[in-house]
Amino acid sequence: MKFFVSFLFVGLISSAIQGQVKPEWTEVFQKMNTEIDQHSKAYSSLKTATETIGHRLTGSENGKKAETFAYNLLKSYGFKDVKYQPFEVESWSRGTLSVKIGTDLNNLQTVKSVSLAHAPVKANVKLELVDMGNGLEEDYINNPGKVTGKIAVVYLGILPGSKAGLKNLHRSEKTALSTKYGAKGIIIINTATGGILLTGTASVTGKLIPDPAVCIGKEDGLKLKDEMKKATHYASIDMTNQSGLIKARNVIATIKGKTMPKEKVIVGGHLDSWDLATGAIDNGIGSFAVIDMARTYMALKLQPERTVEFVLFMGEEEGLLGSRAYVDQAMKNKTLDQVRYMLNYDMTNDPKGFSTTIAESKDLFVGIGAIAQTFDTSYKNLFNNGAGLHSDHQPFMLQGIPTGGGAGGRLPNNAGPCYHADCDDFKLVDEKGLKNTVRNGAMLLYGIADSKELKSRRFTDTEVRDFMIKNNLKEALEIAGEWRWK
Repeated sequence: MKFFVSFLFVGLISSAIQGQVKPEWTEVFQKMNTEIDQHSKAYSSLKTATETIGHRLTGSENGKKAETFAYNLLKSYGFKDVKYQPFEVESWSRGTLSVKIGTDLNNLQTVKSVSLAHAPVKANVKLELVDMGNGLEEDYINNPGKVTGKIAVVYLGILPGSKAGLKNLHRSEKTALSTKYGAKGIIIINTATGGILLTGTASVTGKLIPDPAVCIGKEDGLKLKDEMKKATHYASIDMTNQSGLIKARNVIATIKGKTMPKEKVIVGGHLDSWDLATGAIDNGIGSFAVIDMARTYMALKLQPERTVEFVLFMGEEEGLLGSRAYVDQAMKNKTLDQVRYMLNYDMTNDPKGFSTTIAESKDLFVGIGAIAQTFDTSYKNLFNNGAGLHSDHQPFMLQGIPTGGGAGGRLPNNAGPCYHADCDDFKLVDEKGLKNTVRNGAMLLYGIADSKELKSRRFTDTEVRDFMIKNNLKEALEIAGEWRWK
């Protein structure tokens, strides 16, 4: 009967996809589906972590607890080959903050705010405010000298009523532009309603920035913008923070490949979070999905043709610190060429398809997805060839390594506004969506790692450049100082 089901499935897909899909995968994926449906620990493990650890800020005591928690969890699932990958980098943590705004320098009013990461260790400024709109480069070019020696006020997103076709930038890139054009501080207005404050790094390099950077709520920010049209406003920003070398550890569990042990497929997600909440969505749902993929492989005693590494990265929030450390080490010991694929799960929830930088992988990904679709009718088997920045795939992608992961999902329970905010709690997590992430991720990983012939290759340096340009990533990389091409 199992043979008949596999034969029938293969008969329903195109000959191109048939060449990429092994008939026996249907049975393997059926076992995965049953195991995850009946025994997944992703939801319960994440619940325990949020309740017993709290936030998972890199370099903090909580961060160390999270590293140990993940390590011990993987050990408990039967992994013999689990290791820490230590790294030492400059890290940042918040101290005190006071932001006051008004028209009278001698009678400024306190505004609810939060420091953005990598703001100075100490800053005390009292300067005029200037509305710089969306904080894009054209806003500065169109207003030469307007912000010099003052504090820029910019919107985190693209303001309603802006001209069509504008491409938004990351908060760190907007901060870098304000510095470039002479500002002595920046106030970023959050896009989420309800007075929610957003944290996150304001540095494109992961190093301290020269001037204070803070976030205020949307309602306060939009009101301020209106008032600034009527009168000159000033702000006092008084902050202290901590910065220095910290030690952190990626956690890596390995299953050695059956016939191609020197070829490696990595599946990873960042374990760390910001300190305002427990980081259940960012990135508990991604990292604990990866841990449960690992549990599933051990429970079913799966050993694909290629080596598989399950990696929990630390330091993503403060500048991709752990993934950069992984890539740097692999370049030094000349093992980066062994990495055939890097799959990244960052805030991935209930994916409806797969994404990759490698167009040639479409037949394989769609073939894997077609099998997955037989177990989950809500799965749409979408395929996307493209990429973005600002997550742990980036250091691999910039070295030409094929990257990918789940695509087409949606965050559960209106969790979007709680991104990097104090409302990112476990109550936002959806168990079914998390199981679907584990299920589809485990199948994608197995299909890639077990393929006889993997139609992917490491991009040449020129191909990386062209891919970045094609995906409109050149400007952001230039602002970050990571554009290495002339």
